Amino acid sequence: MKILIVEDEHKIANSIKRGFEQESFVCDTAYDGESGYDLASSEEYDLIILDIMLPKKDGISILRDLRRDDIHTPILMLTAKGEIDNKLEGFNSGADDYLVKPFSFEELVARAKALVRRPSEIKNETVRIKDLELNDKNQEVKKGRNLIQLSKKEYQLLEYLMKNKGKIVSKDNIISHVWDYEAEILPNTVEVFVKYLRSKIGDEMIKTVRGFGYKIG
Repeated sequence: MKILIVEDEHKIANSIKRGFEQESFVCDTAYDGESGYDLASSEEYDLIILDIMLPKKDGISILRDLRRDDIHTPILMLTAKGEIDNKLEGFNSGADDYLVKPFSFEELVARAKALVRRPSEIKNETVRIKDLELNDKNQEVKKGRNLIQLSKKEYQLLEYLMKNKGKIVSKDNIISHVWDYEAEILPNTVEVFVKYLRSKIGDEMIKTVRGFGYKIG
């Protein structure tokens, strides 16, 4: 899953980014409102964590503009202010949740995961294709009864493929969901990681659709 963090305090933004990366999320960061809005409106994210007090463009303005642009990515607002009118303004502008600084990282993760899961995913956090099973809650992958050891990037790639089972996903879509915006990706990077995955879960699981991308299931 891919998150955008828009937070002008570099220490806080980088700390949140490191924490979510340890949870196997892919994270982009922006340190001002203009660059945050540019990323949020041009890239595809599963969640946006958005500070209200930002230079160049404030969080409420970003939120309103995204909703005006018909972008309905879940948005969790962060602010150092706890007044009720700020909360109401955020919710009335289209925010999905609200967290007042200082907050515990555990609470932030819990709220973020709740927002990115669809109702069906809340009931069942396990995705299965044939004898391949991915458990999103504990980040385990099994083939039959055997536990498969994956690197973080391999897990993120498999998770994206399995949550789009039956669909053809292009290399560009894979890159945008599995690597962050600033990552330097070589042309054959996706092919290399698909090869790694196939060696661990079986060659037959991931199909290459020539000229289009990959499909699982």
